[in-house]
Amino acid sequence: MRRLTCRCFTVIVVCLVALHAVAGDSGTSGLQKAVARAMVGRRGAAVVVDVQSGHVLAAYHLDVAARRVVHPGSSIKPFTLLALLQAGKLDAHTALMCKRTVSIGGRKLDCTHPATPEPLVPASALAYSCNSYFTSVATRLTPAQLRDSFVRSGFSSPTGLAPQEVAGSVALAHSPEELQLQAIGEWGISVTPLELLHGYRDLAALANSDPNEKLLPILEGLQQSVTYGMGRMAQPDAPMKVAGKTGTAMADEGPWTHAWFAGYAPVESPQIVLVVFLEKGHGGTDAASVAREIFSAFAVDHGAGGAAAAQGARK
Repeated sequence: MRRLTCRCFTVIVVCLVALHAVAGDSGTSGLQKAVARAMVGRRGAAVVVDVQSGHVLAAYHLDVAARRVVHPGSSIKPFTLLALLQAGKLDAHTALMCKRTVSIGGRKLDCTHPATPEPLVPASALAYSCNSYFTSVATRLTPAQLRDSFVRSGFSSPTGLAPQEVAGSVALAHSPEELQLQAIGEWGISVTPLELLHGYRDLAALANSDPNEKLLPILEGLQQSVTYGMGRMAQPDAPMKVAGKTGTAMADEGPWTHAWFAGYAPVESPQIVLVVFLEKGHGGTDAASVAREIFSAFAVDHGAGGAAAAQGARK
């Protein structure tokens, strides 16, 4: 009996150590070290999962990622675009001029991306995170269409990636203004970092398959976001190309913002997907800078694969 008790105790200790490693309290992998290093002195969470298996590869404050519920800000825009494309409300060539100034329901949401003399199409609007474009096209959807699409994308359901996980919520807009704010993640949708991670994993899986041509603007926009758009701070100094989206969301608790980045790599054949959530982050570029450190570590560990993928893209 005594020997059995000791064995049980040993098993429990081993399991606890493994759990702490996944949760970001310890870990010896280069990726885990990079996640911990990138998040030093920051409040929030960062999680990396394998695209194919969905297994957590590295994490910082997995409990926060599983239980913190906030607005996603512009990180939700790929899923707004998904709703529009699937509903046939626009296509890859739907072009609109950016008006720069945006005011909805008394909230000033002016575009901060570089001015462009040419109209934006869905991919470039996503790359630039253009509030003018997204709030304009959002009204082509009914409130039920947008809400139901967000729900189908998993934004009100636990992901199963962590114990004691909570779910976000998706409301039904009751006015055009609420619909527009929901489309850019500032009203009527709140998510956990794990829910956003799950959504972007689905996009990465889409990139790994032979996607419906109708949905290509989403994948192209995420790649262009890091190439030249608002997510460019996420690109590591490596041949490996990254895709993803930033988000800056007003907090419900006070006059500050939270920062987001979610994305995947390598672009040509995604292997990992990550989410970075910064509590009281100043903007999505802060979260993108954290993601850059994590992507850099992955590129070092998988340098040959990243270089080969980049070479194949240039051919």
